[in-house]
Amino acid sequence: MKEAASYDAVVFAGGGCRCFWQVGFWEVAAPAVGLAPKEIGAVSAGAAMACMVLAGAVEEGVAYFKSRAAQNHRNAYPRNLLRREPVFPHERIYRDTILHACRDPAALARLRDGPEIRVLLARLPAWLGARSGVALGFLAYEAEKLLRPRVHPILARRAGFVSEIASLRECRTAEEIADLILQSSCTPPFTPVYRRDARPVLDGGLIDNVPIETVDGAKETLVLLTRRYDDRLVPRTPGRTYVQPSENIPIEKWDYTSPALVDATLELGRRDGERFVASRS
Repeated sequence: MKEAASYDAVVFAGGGCRCFWQVGFWEVAAPAVGLAPKEIGAVSAGAAMACMVLAGAVEEGVAYFKSRAAQNHRNAYPRNLLRREPVFPHERIYRDTILHACRDPAALARLRDGPEIRVLLARLPAWLGARSGVALGFLAYEAEKLLRPRVHPILARRAGFVSEIASLRECRTAEEIADLILQSSCTPPFTPVYRRDARPVLDGGLIDNVPIETVDGAKETLVLLTRRYDDRLVPRTPGRTYVQPSENIPIEKWDYTSPALVDATLELGRRDGERFVASRS
């Protein structure tokens, strides 16, 4: 096991609400072993969690999300098809949570002065439009999970999708932070199709839900997964330590209705953080 100081990078995998596991893990493990990475790699909701922990805004962000989830009784509102309200409540709650956690000037300063957070996005193949690109991208993603699950997928790249990495330090305001994280999380129909520099982007997890390429220059990387894998599937790569949940995370990634399951996910992360700390003693 590597000494804490030797981890110069940490990667936050994507996974929607499952990423609350990373927050619980970080709360326990980071102070106990002195994690102080120079850079962070993240994708999708993992980027949101990385922002909360590095902004020192975990308590505010988690409490706000839970309050919104407590008021949100469904993950889809089909009746809104005939109205001007969104069918899926996720985009609004997600964006508002990021804004709530990051809008405080002190939180923004901590993000600006802390480790660089590098966020993965997916660009569509040049020969596809937005709608067909969305369809192909998620077909490749689901097919790979079903037929040959990998920690680091390959089908989307083979289909022509291209990775793009953006630094959170380019963001000057909480609104720009929210824009970047939502772009990295773009998963229609739960979100609209977003555009960055006038070109469509999709969830970076299509390229790699465990975005190790965002920290290519790191010597030693701690990788925080958000789902359980067969141990035989977890890479044994020099310079990387993969940590995964000890059991299946209780919340589903697009479940925005259950504060209790958020708490259960945080608690599992804390227990796994304690195991990680004990394994180093």
